[in-house]
Amino acid sequence: MKNVSISSHSSLPERSPKISLTRMQPAEDLAQLGQQILQVALSHSDSETALTQIAKLLGEVFQVDGCIITFAPGVTETSVVGSWYFNAAVSVSPQKLLQPLQKLAATIPTQASLLAIDNLHALTHEALTEDKDFPPTIKAVLQIPIWEQNKLTSVISLLCYDVRQWDELAANAAQQLMTSLSIALAHLAQAQSVATLQRQIQTAARTKALLNQLTVASRSSMELNQVLHMAIAGTAQALAVSRASILLLKYVEPQLRNRVREKLPRAKATIASEWCQDVQAYTCGAHHSKSAEQSFWLSECGLCQQALVNSPQPIAIASQSDLQLSDLTSCLAPIFDFSQFPAALILPIESQGTVLGFLVLQHCGDRHWHPEELSLVELVCAQIGTAIIQNQTLRQVQSLVDDRTLQLQRSLEVQSLLYEKTRKHNEQLRQLNQLKDEFLSTMSHELRTPLTSMSLAIRMLRQQGITPERQAKYLDILEEQCDREINLIANLLKLQQLESNQAPLKLETIDLKVKLQALSQSFRQTWVDKGLNIQLDIPKSSLLAQTDEEAFDRILQELLTNAGKYSHPDTTVVLQVTHQVDLQLNQIVLQLINTGAGISEEERKYIFEKFRRGQGVTQQAIQGTGLGLALVKCLVQHLNGNIEVTSNPTDDSAAAYATCFTITLPQTFAR
Repeated sequence: MKNVSISSHSSLPERSPKISLTRMQPAEDLAQLGQQILQVALSHSDSETALTQIAKLLGEVFQVDGCIITFAPGVTETSVVGSWYFNAAVSVSPQKLLQPLQKLAATIPTQASLLAIDNLHALTHEALTEDKDFPPTIKAVLQIPIWEQNKLTSVISLLCYDVRQWDELAANAAQQLMTSLSIALAHLAQAQSVATLQRQIQTAARTKALLNQLTVASRSSMELNQVLHMAIAGTAQALAVSRASILLLKYVEPQLRNRVREKLPRAKATIASEWCQDVQAYTCGAHHSKSAEQSFWLSECGLCQQALVNSPQPIAIASQSDLQLSDLTSCLAPIFDFSQFPAALILPIESQGTVLGFLVLQHCGDRHWHPEELSLVELVCAQIGTAIIQNQTLRQVQSLVDDRTLQLQRSLEVQSLLYEKTRKHNEQLRQLNQLKDEFLSTMSHELRTPLTSMSLAIRMLRQQGITPERQAKYLDILEEQCDREINLIANLLKLQQLESNQAPLKLETIDLKVKLQALSQSFRQTWVDKGLNIQLDIPKSSLLAQTDEEAFDRILQELLTNAGKYSHPDTTVVLQVTHQVDLQLNQIVLQLINTGAGISEEERKYIFEKFRRGQGVTQQAIQGTGLGLALVKCLVQHLNGNIEVTSNPTDDSAAAYATCFTITLPQTFAR
């Protein structure tokens, strides 16, 4: 490039330049500047940093307001830009100028050395009439193209905020620096390609390792939150970013497949997992614990809305300036914390067209997101989506299994209850049948025995020549058995009357002391053969009570008769009477205590039922029909009283029990 040619688009007459290069020593100073440019290119491993340093050198030498160096599309796999501004306060984002500068460079004729524009906003060139892409602050541009084999490889753009006429001095300086710039930029492009290749190799290795971990984790019994944390931690460490999080969406209405999305769905975003690296004294732990509980509606965050609308495309933010250009700064969820993490990458997590949530990567400084990194994160998002759907499916299946198991358990419980109820019913039927058989046997015995004795006595009385003594004896037997038969029938009739509440009540005032003494004397004589004694424990003075005398007598007779049957020989039956009087009570308490075999707890439950007798009494040939205690209870209730029974072992012998019947009757009867 020995010949210097300038492609100029100028709408102003030639005038003296506002800024000149006359102070420079063209040969020595420009050669020294070329060496500095080469030294910068060789000493920096980061292409973007080197380009920025070169842009600073050129901007200061050419005395412009800004300098931007870009590679032509296709030279490097990723966009690398070096920029410098004399006044950073009025700088323009290089990303915003990248497209207009590339469009401007496309108008440079092949092998032209320069493109000089004195007044950008007064162009007449047909291809550059659309200057609206340039900010109004930029008035003049000088572009230095770098060619290699007739192919544009890079462009250096010098920017001025005032109209400027570019003179031959600037063109000659640019021409003299062309060789150094071409070598330096070619080296940086190659270094960038090598760095990109190395990064791709490292990313591929990390991607393979991470995907293998996620595949193994998704097939194991690991919990979903553990899988999510493994995914974001591995991704963040592989890409060397400061923070990573997963936002899961919970839709208010179900999202149907293949449904046209007419409006933004109502959904709530919640942080499901978060990973953070402690960077520059950033208190990650406190931030994590605070943000992990945060959630927000999708309508409250424009960034998430944009990510949902753009799905499946990612949203990449390299710096705060990119965020400001997106017009989303006024509607951001506080969990993103762009003041701490200005760079962000947001990718949707999808499954069959439904966005399940977002994977968010953030960095504590400016950061460009490379294509291979996007590919890695897309694969991770696919694995996360699969893990989420698999977890939801397993939960649904487990829920169905649990419901079915619960139904089966309930069915088994019902069957068990039915079986137990049937068993108890059968047991009751068996007991009732046994009771019926015992009752029929007892009644048959109680009815036939007196009749047999009466029949025998009658036959004996018909014999000729019977002595008067034997005749009197047979008449006594006949009378006794007849009374026994009459009493049995009377008991049945009386019990029927009491149960149907048809029994009359004849109230009289009786002296309990006299009554009990007479009864005790009668039973003493009856119990002589068994060696039983009766002990009265009654008040010394007379104790009057208003009651039905016949019913009262019948109660005591039945209880005393029962005590005589079941008491051990040569024991004492105790009959106690007390009078309880207070503000609320005025009652007579009678206790009949005998010592015998006792009554088991099971028997005490049904001892007052009709035709129920204790176990073994039939085998022991103890007379009775099972009506006595049932009749006693009905009579006590007929007198507005209450009866209870207890049976406890005595201190003298473990085989002897003290059985106590306690009767409570009102002293004054109240109907």
